[in-house]
Amino acid sequence: MYFSKLQNAPLCQQGTERLRGIVTIVVGIVVGLIVCNPLTACAAASSASVMAESTKTTVVPSQIAGKRLIWSDEFDGKSGSPPDPNSWSADVGGDGWGNKQLEYDTDNKNAYLDGQGNLVIETRKDNTAGLQCWYGPCQYTSARINTNGHFSFTYGLIEASIKLPAGQGIWPAFWLVGSNCDTVGWPACGEIDVMENIGKEPDSVIGTVHGPNAYTFSVTHQLPRGRFSDSFHTFAVQWDPHQIIFSVDNTNYATLDRTDLSNQQNWVYDHPFYILLNTAVGGSMPGSPDKTTAFPQKMSVDFVRLYSNG
Repeated sequence: MYFSKLQNAPLCQQGTERLRGIVTIVVGIVVGLIVCNPLTACAAASSASVMAESTKTTVVPSQIAGKRLIWSDEFDGKSGSPPDPNSWSADVGGDGWGNKQLEYDTDNKNAYLDGQGNLVIETRKDNTAGLQCWYGPCQYTSARINTNGHFSFTYGLIEASIKLPAGQGIWPAFWLVGSNCDTVGWPACGEIDVMENIGKEPDSVIGTVHGPNAYTFSVTHQLPRGRFSDSFHTFAVQWDPHQIIFSVDNTNYATLDRTDLSNQQNWVYDHPFYILLNTAVGGSMPGSPDKTTAFPQKMSVDFVRLYSNG
């Protein structure tokens, strides 16, 4: 996603205030751990959810192709419980995130575990709480969560298995932002969009890199058949000091090589980044929902995993 939506947002302004510690992993170079205190758990999502133990039996590969598992969230837990507060924080607000997005991102009222091993980010057309957005009373609610202050990493294979929502004006994403954004600002901190999708184009996803001096690298990948909202797909980035490789379901579709940059100062992908998951409504890329857009929409995440480079 364009990081412009993070300008003037709590993510950059208030991240230092809520930072109690950080787990920073430099995979293949340095592995450093700084213990952080858990943040207070947010309220459980959806009061209508039935509390039940997870039914998923997860066997997480400790190694794939010689790469070692470093960190993961399998989203096992009771139905209706929030994302693990030791790993994720919610970005809350309806100021448009710099992109004129229409949703109000709630404090885990729209992000919850489904009791079957998935995280759900649920986008709704409602404003029962009387929430205010940049354009007036909010029309939509959704969620945006991140690992800032909990976990960040430099280099490795980062992947997530996700079943996407779909529809005009829906904008789901799985992305990374430089952990130094609070100090150096965007785009100097860098951004890697592992996956973003324009909901009216359910058979394609976009992999993007943003950097200084208005630098952007962006490639679209299209499914040979079907839609990304039909089933789970694995979106990944292989990141090392020399290149960033985008893949879907273990098929590489785009590579950004450091040597391709005419200005090497634009390569700001050599420090820790943290993880974000969200579904936006409206904004600069997808446009607004219309009468064809069905609500609620659900982005389901089976897992997020990080492997070393070797």
